[in-house]
Amino acid sequence: MAASSNSSLSGSSVSSDPEDYQPPIWKSYLYQLQQEAPRPKRITCPQEMESRPKYYGREFHGMIPREYADELLAGAEGAYLIRESQRQPGTHTLALRFGHQTLNYRLFYDGKHFVGEKRFESVHDLVTDALITLYIETKAAEYIAKMTTNPIYEHLGYTSLLKDKMVHRLSRGRTEPRRVTFQRDERISSPLVRRSALKDTQEKQCSYEKIHNFKVHTFRGPHWCEYCANFMWGLIAQGVRCSDCGLNVHKQCSKLVPSDCQPDLRRIKKVFSCDLTTLVKAHNTTRPMVVDMCIQEIELRGMKSEGLYRVSGFSEHIEDVRLSFDRDGEKADISASAYADINIIAGALKLYLRDLPIPVITFDLYSKFIQAAKLPNAESRLEGIHESLLQLPPAHYETLRYLMAHLKRVTLFEKDNLMNSENLGIVFGPTLMQPPELNALTTLNDMRQQKLVVQLMIEHEDVLF
Repeated sequence: MAASSNSSLSGSSVSSDPEDYQPPIWKSYLYQLQQEAPRPKRITCPQEMESRPKYYGREFHGMIPREYADELLAGAEGAYLIRESQRQPGTHTLALRFGHQTLNYRLFYDGKHFVGEKRFESVHDLVTDALITLYIETKAAEYIAKMTTNPIYEHLGYTSLLKDKMVHRLSRGRTEPRRVTFQRDERISSPLVRRSALKDTQEKQCSYEKIHNFKVHTFRGPHWCEYCANFMWGLIAQGVRCSDCGLNVHKQCSKLVPSDCQPDLRRIKKVFSCDLTTLVKAHNTTRPMVVDMCIQEIELRGMKSEGLYRVSGFSEHIEDVRLSFDRDGEKADISASAYADINIIAGALKLYLRDLPIPVITFDLYSKFIQAAKLPNAESRLEGIHESLLQLPPAHYETLRYLMAHLKRVTLFEKDNLMNSENLGIVFGPTLMQPPELNALTTLNDMRQQKLVVQLMIEHEDVLF
């Protein structure tokens, strides 16, 4: 193969403006190999086989010896047939000629044909894909092994520019987590609540990073990997696509792509039940719009409502609010003219938090918060909760910080709404934190600690965040 088939990337210089973005020059070597791959040649059985399954055609030869299959396929690259196994009657083998030898694969059918992970509508498509893969992996094994060593991804320019703008926008409205040290001061009765009993240490640096949500994808027509610029070969499932931003890469390249997904609003189908970080990055906000809008509405007209967050609104109206956010986003109308009962808005906020695929207090940190709440010493409990908070993803941390500040303000109206930090802890404990494994006994055993974690975060909001 001529060296020129490996195109350079001289045309993909970094640009400071999306309008000047120049796409990279895609590398054509693997595409050319796919075009050269052997084509399938079906070897048909001259007689009708009564034992032939209805999902196979004339390529089925019945129970013939492996040696006879070799003779039928000899001398024709890409030739294939199906035979019934003599060792295991009732099972079927795909015999395929490639590289001057016969390859035998156990063939399965469950509505689609497959010999591995990929599933095909027809045996012909399966063989076509197999021949492409075998040919490319034989001819270009060394090339494939090295194709991720000089990626174009960091040189695309447009991706980098979007990332820089996103970080700049978020940094203006985000409160960085503060690392604090809890110290006992015998001269004050409640040292943990007083800022004078704390000293600041080095701040934790953070950014709204998000991993890509890659899923196996079948591309129609030629596609090139946006990480290494090489062709994505095969007939189906040639690579993976991020369902949040649309990035297309080889499966092996996906393991090397940085955690810099920039979700595309056109791909975000709903607001509720959407990953928290995905939603805030898609809308370019520091917190989910649902949290901001519901809290603003509640603080406008509901802080003195008796049983706020404890009293339930009508579930049909709460569902209406959910549908409104999913349909209209930040333009959703949750004003008093649309929903006079503030408990509907409070219920919608709780539903949003409860339906997150990853809770605000993430699954991987759940046990750390629970263990912190079990510590006998008050200072140690707060220290443990504070250390756990610092490990939250930034979007989760900012959402929790904003919510706890709001709930602290709710407790200031306790005389009217009858909701103190303990009551709010009972309500929000199981909403904000859920065990990784759905186990009724674990949930029941942890209810006291869940309540205590939220209660302490409300009471000491000013020093924990």
